[in-house]
This record gives sequence, structure tokens and C-alpha cells, in this order.
Amino acid sequence: MILKALYDYYHSLPKSAPSGTELKEIEFVIVIGRDGSFRRFESKRIDKKRCASFYVAKAVSRTSSPKSNILWDNGKYVLGLEEAHIKYHSLFVAKVEEIAQRHPDNHSIATLSSFYRQPPEERLAAFCTDQLFDEVKEKLASNFSFQTEGDDRLIAEMAELFPDSDIESDMQEGICLITGEKGPIVRITTATPLPGNSPMAALVAMQKNAGYDSYGKEQAYNSPISPEAEFAYTSALKTLLVKDSKNKIRSGNRTFLFWGSGNRDISNEAESCFGFIINPEPDRKEDPNENLSKTIKLYKSIWSGEIKTTLDDRFHILGLAPNTGRIAIVEWAETSLKEFAGKILRHFDDMEIADNRKPEKQKPYSGIFAMMSAITRSGKTSDALPNLSEALLKSIVSGEQYPYSLYTSALERFKSELFEHTKFNLYEHTASICRAGIMKAYINRSQQHNTNNKKLTIMLDKTNDNQGYLCGRLAATLEKIQDEAKSGDSIRTRYLSAASTTPSAVFPSMMNLSVHHSEKLNNGLRIFYEQLKQEIIEKLSSNGFPAHLDLNDQGRFFVGYYHQLASFYTKKENK
Repeated sequence: MILKALYDYYHSLPKSAPSGTELKEIEFVIVIGRDGSFRRFESKRIDKKRCASFYVAKAVSRTSSPKSNILWDNGKYVLGLEEAHIKYHSLFVAKVEEIAQRHPDNHSIATLSSFYRQPPEERLAAFCTDQLFDEVKEKLASNFSFQTEGDDRLIAEMAELFPDSDIESDMQEGICLITGEKGPIVRITTATPLPGNSPMAALVAMQKNAGYDSYGKEQAYNSPISPEAEFAYTSALKTLLVKDSKNKIRSGNRTFLFWGSGNRDISNEAESCFGFIINPEPDRKEDPNENLSKTIKLYKSIWSGEIKTTLDDRFHILGLAPNTGRIAIVEWAETSLKEFAGKILRHFDDMEIADNRKPEKQKPYSGIFAMMSAITRSGKTSDALPNLSEALLKSIVSGEQYPYSLYTSALERFKSELFEHTKFNLYEHTASICRAGIMKAYINRSQQHNTNNKKLTIMLDKTNDNQGYLCGRLAATLEKIQDEAKSGDSIRTRYLSAASTTPSAVFPSMMNLSVHHSEKLNNGLRIFYEQLKQEIIEKLSSNGFPAHLDLNDQGRFFVGYYHQLASFYTKKENK
């Protein structure tokens, strides 16, 4: 199913790698004259992270023994500057000679052959005269290729010089599990570089004589795939994994790929918007919520049927992680685009919570990165619990309950911030808003099969009589009275964390403090806050403050606390 989806994605791309090629970054190009003499090195670096990419012959699979790529490779193979590199360099030169003999009329390969027929000492002396040579020597792990002076493409881009077929004479035959057609099948699948993994790791791989063989089959013959299908799905995977891919996002050591199938126009928009949901990066020159509004509008149009979709319009999510010798799949989701849009809209509804800051300070906080960052002390997603990112992603795209560890981490970080920030920064801080949204979302989804408590709303809900929610509102009111009286912040720093777990133990002391704070207020403020306190207390149980709040009610406590604080800073409509 996964391989077929990747295979279909390759064939849906308007511009995909031609058969037998792949898009590869080349950092240095060696320009040679028509007579085979060295002219200069040219850097193809775009910035600190990227180099220019070219369609070159597909990389070979290297195991324990060295093997040369076709007309491009790293510095060990192409330059052979050190004695330890001779065995690699000789393989590359032999490959050039082999291609030159097959194509005697091609001037470019003849020129390259002449370049390598020069004595190594002369080539090295010519290299030393180039101003880029010192940089080249430091970056021999980069990819190198050649260009004949005056030509407009690299020699490695000349597909007419590539081998006629990838099909080896000794290939076994079988039925391809992707296409269902009978024919030659590959023995070893192409490696797919994944961040944090071995460069030779593959999505489909069976180690020989290691317990993975069955029915007398070895290596990739256990999962028969034709050369054409293998090239298509590996090319699609590499396209999704390129450095500047908009269909890829990393969280810790996890890499998530996502793509749509069917109508490419709709799929492209859905892919772009989903990338924003995972890790929103709005343009600084734009309204911070513009991309969020665009995303919601698109998915509402798909869900409502305003944008017509069919059963062929689907959305795919693939989660990958590094593993010894191969790539591990940690998440796979495939659903219709319309159903997927509905799940995303539900996530937005669940995470939405009051944010009354100025528009330029508001930031979307429904993305996975924002949620993961909000629950760690450092703000780094890599510090979150292992496997949490894929569990969160699964919750969003499936509509299932959010991870319990996400909720408890948000709760603990909210409590910790009571001591870490100055007054009311909890309401000003984006991470705190996100944590309040996480607690609201988790509690509301946990109530699907429990109707004893009212669903938490976006803004302050004065009809909610849950004891935890009411205690949170009351705590926020007492804290605001203390702030108005300019009597420090002892209620928040000394009492609030305990009030969220054992209200009956600390609220009497908080109420006594509030009496002294109220005496410092003018009559208007004192009457307003006393009426608000009385309104909340009347809704509490006749038995008094709860002796203990469970974890769900602790979350309701802080959502109520956040809601009440937010309402204090909401501008009242001018009547």
C-alpha cells in the first residue's frame, strides 16, 4: 500500500526524474577545456545549506566494497588526491574509460577521457593554481562532476551516456507486488538517505542470512519489485525528502512526509496548508494569521463540498525514523481528502482558545511544532518524550484522543510557569496559550463518552459549574484583586499550584488574603470583584471547596483560570 502510493505519486508529478536518473546536489564542477586540460573549479553552492541539483545517473548501491557512480561522485572517487583514495579513484577512471569506449563519437566523454589520461602530477599541479582548491580539499565528501568549457550542461546530465538498461542479465523473474506484472525483479533496492540514518539505508531491505529470508528467497526477492517500479517509488521518496521539500517536516529524529493524490491542483493546496499546520512559518510581512485563515478556508471548502473531490482524491502521511541498516516506518495514514479535511477542522476547533492580544502579537498555536515546543522547558521538540510526535500526528489525522503524555506535560509546564514568569505573562506568553489549548482539546475529546461535565468553550463560560473550572476562575479573580491592590504576587507563586490539586487546603488562606487586598481598592473595584467572587462561590458545592481534583479537573482548573484572566483583559464593547 505504501509503495503503491509512492509509485502513483511519482507518476503524478508534472516533472519527475527521468528513468534511470535522480536529482542530486553537486557542490563542485570541474571545468575542462576541449583538449582535456583543467580550466577551473566552479562552486554550485546556493547558500550554507543547499547546492544546485542536477538530474544525474541514479546512485549505485554501495555495501562493503567500493563502487563508482556514473560521471559524478565524491572527491575520493573523482579527484583521488590521497594515497588512500587510489582504489576509489581508479574505479571512477575505469568507468569513464568504459563509457568512452561505448560512445567513441561523443566529444564530451572523449574530452573527459583525455583529462584522465594526463599524468596525475600534472593534474594536481593544475588544481593547485585554482583559488577554490583549498576549499575543495576540505570538502571531499561533497559531490563533484564535470563540464566541458562552452557546454550548457554537465557531462553527468548527458543521459545518452548512461547504460541502456538497469536490468541485469542474471535477474530473477517474479510478479511485481506494485504493478502486478511478471518480469525481472531487483535484488537490492536503492538506498534512500534519511537524516540521522546510514546513507545506505533503504525503505525495503532484507539482510542476507539474518532470519528475514523465506521460502528459499534472499534479500529483496522476498518482496519482488520490478526495476521500473523500484525506480519510481524510490524517486518519489527522494523527491519528498529533498532539503527544500514542502512535503517534509522533522520532529526530533522523526521525518514526516505527506502528499495528496488525485486532482493535483487540490492536492498541492492541501499539501501546502498541511505543512503549515505541522510547522507554521508565516511571512513576517504578512498578517500572522493570514496563512491560518487560508488553511481553515481551504479545508472548510473541501469538507462542505464547495470544492468538489472524488474518492480518488486522497491524502497520505508517512512517518519515518532511522534504524540500523534500513528505514523504520513509524506512522502511515491514508484517507479520502474530504474526510481528512474534516479531521483537520476538528483539530482547529479543539485547539481554539481565547487570545485577546494585539493582532500583530497573535501566533497560530495549533501546529505540531508549536504544541511540542510548548510542553518542554527548552522549547525544543527534541526534548519531548520519544514517539510523542507521531502519536500527536495520529491523533490529529484520525480524530482520536490526544496523547495522555501531551496533556500531562502541558499541565506540568503550566504549573511550573507559575514560578518562572512575572505577573500575567501567562496570558501574554504564546506557549501558555498553547498549553491552555492543549488541555482544553484533550479534556473535550476525553468527554466523548462522558457527559457528566460540560464541554470547555473557547472563551469564558459562566454557565460551566464544574468544580475544577470554578476554582480556577476564583483563583484568577483573587490574583487579579491582589494585582489591583499592588500587593505582590504571593497568591500565584505560593498557592496556585496547590489550589489546582487540593483546593480545600489552600483556598481559605487565599480568601483571607483577598479580604486585606480588597480593602486597598476603591469602592467601584471592590464592589465589582466582591460580586464576581460571590457569583463564582454560589456555584460551588454546598460542601465547600473540593478536597482533591483529579487530573482532568486540574486541567479544567487551569483552563478556567486562563479564561477568567483573559476576560479581564478583553476590551468591552463600547455601547
